[in-house]
Amino acid sequence: MKDSADLPVFRTEGITKVYATGAVEVRALDGVDLELFTGELAVLLGPSGSGKSTLLNILGGLDHVTDGRVWFRDLELTDLGDRGLTRYRRDHVGFVFQFYNLVPSLTARENVQLVTDVARDPMPADEALALVGLHARMDHFPSEMSGGEQQRVAIARAIAKRPEILLCDEPTGALDSQTGIQVLEALRQINDRFGTTTVVITHNAEIRRMAHRVIYFQDGRISRVERNDHRIAPSEISW
Repeated sequence: MKDSADLPVFRTEGITKVYATGAVEVRALDGVDLELFTGELAVLLGPSGSGKSTLLNILGGLDHVTDGRVWFRDLELTDLGDRGLTRYRRDHVGFVFQFYNLVPSLTARENVQLVTDVARDPMPADEALALVGLHARMDHFPSEMSGGEQQRVAIARAIAKRPEILLCDEPTGALDSQTGIQVLEALRQINDRFGTTTVVITHNAEIRRMAHRVIYFQDGRISRVERNDHRIAPSEISW
């Protein structure tokens, strides 16, 4: 019997995504075959427009493929309608984006509670914020917090519903090196402690060194995949 870490959380077969703008078609993904595994931290690298964010949106149930098939474990996402995808996102996926998408009029605790109020088996908001080092800041509003603190609130909000998958699109893109490293440390801690399969899109190639695997994109296709035998800590990353 295979170890659970050897079993794919996601599997894609020949997925293609085409966007039509008038008479012009843009092929954002062009036949992508990929497996992502239980508990791994994978980094997606590639130039803008290479298909990374499109893939993340499809894995997260935010977008549909034009062609091909996608599975989350034994659930074929390409068979689901909008209602099924909404349920899938609610029950299994946490998202972290470049811009924090916090509600300005709510405290950090209240922003996290937006998720815990609808999740099936949430952790308390206080606990989620403590995990990302913000126990002392949970009653502060976003305007009273630094960019790195706001992004860690966004991570706490994402993990509070105990997702199996954490999908992060440029989570350090708007941050300086010190606050970016704090965010990466929070992501690494969640991955290590809970075994949450974590996928990170970044333009900072150095971040690849903390990943289990690095997946390179070019022109809507996977150009190569590398495995890190020796991962480094976020604090060792050059910005």
